[in-house]
Amino acid sequence: MKNVQISYDLFIALLQYHLVQDNSNEDTIKQMLGEKLDAMVRRELYGKYKTASTEAEREKARREYLDRRGIGSDFRW
Repeated sequence: MKNVQISYDLFIALLQYHLVQDNSNEDTIKQMLGEKLDAMVRRELYGKYKTASTEAEREKARREYLDRRGIGSDFRW
């Protein structure tokens, strides 16, 4: 099982949401969790790019990673 680190602000917001029933930060929590999920996906793609067994898999992971990072095709190697 893998561990995931989150920011202190997200942790506090989650505590308030679940323990204190404070729903005022719901949108912020959704945004921060979305950003964290995007970062995790990008990291997974980067790892696939570096460790894929075939050149085709590496190139596919590299392109998807660069797409998610928002790097245009004009700036790619």
